[in-house]
Amino acid sequence: MVGFALMPVRRLDAVLVDRIAAGEVIERPAAAVKELVENALDAGARRIDVAIEAGGRRLIRVVDDGCGMDENDLALAVERHATSKIPDGDLTNIATLGFRGEALPSIAAVADLTIDTRAAHAPHGLSIRVEAGERRGLGASNWPRGTRIEARDLFAATPARLKFLKSDRTETAAVVDVVKRLAMAHPQTRFSLAADDGALIDYPACGADAAARARRIAQVLGEEFRINAFEIAAERGDARLSGLAGLPTYHRGNAQWQYVYVNGRPVKDRLFSGAIRAAYMDFLAHDRHPALALFIDCAPGSVDVNVHPAKAEVRFADPGLVRGLVVGALKQALAGTSHRSSSASAQTAIDMLSRSARASSSSSYRGSPPAHWELGRSPAAPAGFSERAQAAFDVGAPAVDARPHDTALSVDEGWLDAAPTQSAPPESAPLGAARAQLHETYIIAQTRDGLVIVDQHAAHERLVYEKLKRQRAERGVARQLLLIPIVVDLDDTRMNALTPAIDELANLGLVLESFGPGAVLVRETPSILGEIDHRRLVADIADLLAEDGDARGLTRRLDHVLATCACHHSVRAGRRLNAAEMNALLREMEITPGAGQCNHGRPTYVELKLADIEKLFGRK
Repeated sequence: MVGFALMPVRRLDAVLVDRIAAGEVIERPAAAVKELVENALDAGARRIDVAIEAGGRRLIRVVDDGCGMDENDLALAVERHATSKIPDGDLTNIATLGFRGEALPSIAAVADLTIDTRAAHAPHGLSIRVEAGERRGLGASNWPRGTRIEARDLFAATPARLKFLKSDRTETAAVVDVVKRLAMAHPQTRFSLAADDGALIDYPACGADAAARARRIAQVLGEEFRINAFEIAAERGDARLSGLAGLPTYHRGNAQWQYVYVNGRPVKDRLFSGAIRAAYMDFLAHDRHPALALFIDCAPGSVDVNVHPAKAEVRFADPGLVRGLVVGALKQALAGTSHRSSSASAQTAIDMLSRSARASSSSSYRGSPPAHWELGRSPAAPAGFSERAQAAFDVGAPAVDARPHDTALSVDEGWLDAAPTQSAPPESAPLGAARAQLHETYIIAQTRDGLVIVDQHAAHERLVYEKLKRQRAERGVARQLLLIPIVVDLDDTRMNALTPAIDELANLGLVLESFGPGAVLVRETPSILGEIDHRRLVADIADLLAEDGDARGLTRRLDHVLATCACHHSVRAGRRLNAAEMNALLREMEITPGAGQCNHGRPTYVELKLADIEKLFGRK
C-alpha cells in the first residue's frame, strides 16, 4: 500500500492563479485571437489587422483603429477582473462582446504581452509590457492611433500546454475560422489576417445595412453560397431572426458552414443545431448538413452570455420561443423556395462534361484520311451504311417529341394532378417544356435560355410525399381497402419495432393487424399509392422504425414513414411517359415546396444555361 503525506492547505501565489485561470479562457492561439478581436470591435474599430506566426504560438498581433486607452485604462486592463464592459455591474445586461475582464491578464499570464495604445485626444501614445504574468511597467509610446497588442511565445511559461497544441497548419486554420466568424457579424469593419506564408483574409468594409451583411457573407462563404441561398427574416416576441440559408441541394458533409450569432456574438449551441436539423429534416439525408448564416437579435436581459468561459454557448430565458422562431422561419422560407435547385449541381455536370470532352478530344484520331479513302469500303463502316436513307443510323425515335405549341394536358392515369392549360409558351415556365424522355428515366425540357434534365423518379417522389403530408394535416390520409388482405412475414426485430406503431400507421392510411407470431396482415393502404409491392413497403417501414427506435419525435417518424411510402409509389425509372405526363410533372414541380430535391436530399433536376452549353462546344 502506497502512503502519501498530508499537505497543509495553502493559498496559491498570484502568478500561478493567473495561469490556472488563463487555461479556462486561452486554451489555444485561436482563443487569444478571438478575445483580442472582440475587444477591438467593442472599442469601435473600423479596421482590424491580425497577424500570426507559427499558428499563433510564436506571435499574435492585433492592430485596430478603435478608441484606444488612456493611462488609467491601460494600467487596469492587465489586472484580473477589471473591465469596461459592465458599467453598472449588471451581469444580466451585457451589450458588448466581451464581459469577463480576463482576456488580457489571461494572455499575459501565459505569454509575453505588449500593448501600444493611444486615445483619440491624448498628446501621445502609451505602452505596457507584461511577461509571463510579471508587469514591466508603463511608459510613453509613439503609437499614432488605436491599439496594437502583441502576444509572443504563447504558453512559453506553461510548456505542458504546448504539447497539446496541434500542428501550425491546424492552429492557423482555427484562427482563420475565428476571424471569419467575427467578420461575418460585423460588415462595417475591414478585416485582414496574415500568417507566415502571406495574406489569408482581406475583407473590405461593406456597410451596416442588410445588403452589406449579404455582401460580407458572400466575402466569407463565397458568391456561390449567396446565389444558392434564400433570405430569412422573422420575429417572435422580442427576438428577431435574419440572415441567409442555403438551398437543401447546397449541402455539406459537416456543420462547419453553419454560422449562428446572438446579438453579434458567434455561438455554437445545441439548441440551434437541433433546430436547424428539424427544419431541414424533410430535405436532407441524415449525414448531410445545410450551409447558413443566421443572426438573432434580442434584449440583452433575455439571454445569459456568461455561461461558458470561451463564450461559445448562451442560455435563453425562453429557449422554446427561440427554437420555434428558428424552425418556423426556416421551414416557411424553405416552402417558399418551391422548386429551386442548387446551381452547384449544374456546375458539377458542366465540369464532368468538359472533362469528358477533353478526354475524348485528346484520344481521338487527328490525322487526315488518305486521298483514296472511302467510308463505304472501310472495314469499320457500319452494316447497311450504303443503303438508301442510311438505315444503319435509324436507331428509333426518342421516347417523346413534344412540340413548342403543346401544352400540359390532364393525366388520365391519376398519378399527377391535372395541370392547367397555359396561354403562355411552355418555354416561359421556370422548368420549361418537355422535349424528350431519355432511357425512360430522364426528362429533357427546353427553357428560354437553356435546358433542364429531370430525374422523373426523384421528382415524383417529392410530389407524392408533399401530397401525403397535406392529406395527413388536413383530413387524414385517404385509404383503399384491399379485396384480399396480404400476409407479410417479419423477423422478431422488425415485429418488435412495428407492433407499437400500428395505430400511428393507421393514421397514415396503412392499416395492419397482427397475424400470429412473426406476421402482420395488410388490410388497407393509402389510396394515392395505387398498385405497390405491399410486402416490400411493410418490410421497409419496419426497418425504418427498428433503426430509429424512440430517438426521433413522433412527427419526424411519421414523416419518414410517409417518405418511404412516397418512394414506393413514385414513377419508376424505366417507365415511358407521354408529353402530357411529362409537362404535368414539370408544372407540378414548379408549385410544390422542396421539389428541387427528393426526400433523400438529392437534386431532382439539373439546369444548363445555353451559354454554358455553348462553352462546351467552343462557341464562346
